Amino acid sequence: MAEKVTIATVARHARVSRQTVSNVLNAPHIVREETRQRVQEAIAALGYRASQAARQMRTGRSRLIAVRIEPTRDGINGSVLDRFLHGLTETAEAAGYRTMLYTASDTAREIAAYDDLLSAYDLDGFVLTGTHHGDPRTAWLAERGVAFVTFGRPWDDPEAHPWVDVDGAAGTGRATGHLLARGHRRIGFLGWPAGSGVGDDRRAGWREALRAAGIDPTGLDRETEDGIAEGERSMRDLLATDAPPTAVVCASDSLALGALQAVRAADPPVAVVGFDDTPVAAAVGLTSVSQPLGDAAARCVDLLTAVLDGDQQTPAPVLLQPSLVLRHTA
Repeated sequence: MAEKVTIATVARHARVSRQTVSNVLNAPHIVREETRQRVQEAIAALGYRASQAARQMRTGRSRLIAVRIEPTRDGINGSVLDRFLHGLTETAEAAGYRTMLYTASDTAREIAAYDDLLSAYDLDGFVLTGTHHGDPRTAWLAERGVAFVTFGRPWDDPEAHPWVDVDGAAGTGRATGHLLARGHRRIGFLGWPAGSGVGDDRRAGWREALRAAGIDPTGLDRETEDGIAEGERSMRDLLATDAPPTAVVCASDSLALGALQAVRAADPPVAVVGFDDTPVAAAVGLTSVSQPLGDAAARCVDLLTAVLDGDQQTPAPVLLQPSLVLRHTA
């Protein structure tokens, strides 16, 4: 029978102390990168599996975090959260955590899910997505001393809690700048109704880029709920104006796909840019703003680990930069 692989076995293989192996398993951030990598290589080579029960007894943690699966919508923008969840699960596992998924159709049901989950499981913390103004979820968790981080800013108070976000204004600003460089001057915007933190941020990037170029954005944007049909309807409305846009930036790929349908027969052609760089955007050749979702997921795990390790100061927020993926439509 093969000898059981223990922490001592890993320590001998990696030429480190047993305490260093334990630190790599339970508090990897305090171990030098070179040493951590050597220990992780030894763990992989030997096939070591830590006892979850023993680890929980030592650390007082379940090594279990929870994150919500968004309800399915049009199958396009939902893929954005799917990519984030994959990145979160993989990064959490590398840090010694398991991810529990749950679903809820609205905020009230999500808070009810917190109550149920915390009663049934010994969760270490939550990663929240889709933050908005007056978000009651963060207040509920904070009042009960439950550890959490958010993928999305606390729009009412940037210092309220640890968060990771992508700079949406920079993304739409970059898209607008690209269209300006291509010679466009009447650049429209299709976005969500005012009051959405994410939507307002993306609209602001477009607006400020136009103003910086000396262009008045008045009358060039439309507000609508998200969706392909809504994007097509809003784009047709813009095209029917006395001075229709020659290009449009959209707050999502769903709106952009609708806009593409509306401009199909436009002469001269109208450039279209989406947001989120979904697989559908790649398939149809849609230029789109891409979010670094893998990096965002990894940083969420880093921040949550810091909170769980008892950092005295609130970890600094992380604002990541998106990129513009150029394809046929702009």
